[in-house]
Amino acid sequence: MPDLKPALFLDRDGVLNEDRGYVSRWEDFHWIPGAREAVAAFNRAGWLVIVVTNQSGVGRGYYTEDAMHALHAKMQADLAAAGARIDAFYHAPQHPEAPVEAYRHPDPPLRKPNPGMILQALRDWPIDREASVLIGDKPSDLEAALRAGVRGVLFEGGDLEAFLRRLSLP
Repeated sequence: MPDLKPALFLDRDGVLNEDRGYVSRWEDFHWIPGAREAVAAFNRAGWLVIVVTNQSGVGRGYYTEDAMHALHAKMQADLAAAGARIDAFYHAPQHPEAPVEAYRHPDPPLRKPNPGMILQALRDWPIDREASVLIGDKPSDLEAALRAGVRGVLFEGGDLEAFLRRLSLP
């Protein structure tokens, strides 16, 4: 069995980037201050960095999964220029009222506050659950962390790197 590593689980909109409502294009994407530096610091410390993001804009028909993947690829390229990387992106395009039927589900198991994305990451990666933390900006993020057995911390804005340093992370 591989050595377990702590994971930094991050919500995307409102934690890594400014939440401007259904961000799907690079032109509309703006990093939260300190986000790139925080990711790089956790990479250097040997943590896995994993994004867990509800993307109901896909299910609502506002943008496609391809557009979302393209945005994530741009994020990775921009992070690489800063010496950082996200190890994995997990997304939940489903929504109870999604007009796109393929994405309609009464209680999507992946969509936060359900813990599905975190649980999938725990299956996919050698993660030390007890040493891991999720940073989110909504109560649903913290609920998903709690239900997955991972410490959850509410980020209320500002500089993400400074916020994580105040928590003595990593």
